[in-house]
Amino acid sequence: MSRPGDFASATLTRHLMRGGLGFGAIVVGFALLPVAGPVSLLLAPLGLVALRGCPMCWAIGLAQTLSRGRLRRACHDGQCTLRRS
Repeated sequence: MSRPGDFASATLTRHLMRGGLGFGAIVVGFALLPVAGPVSLLLAPLGLVALRGCPMCWAIGLAQTLSRGRLRRACHDGQCTLRRS
């Protein structure tokens, strides 16, 4: 279950597929601009939806997906540390 501020996907494969779709739609939208005109820019918002808002959000989600299950945060007496599971 995702938490607020959590951009991770359930699996790394799913996250990479979302990234390929998102970045691909943005690149194709701009690449088709000379051929199809401004209509091709309609692919850019679709790419941003696939990236969940922005390329940085996707990159943060990639880091979260990679670290999920491997790192645990533990806080004791006001100090937080990261530990391997």
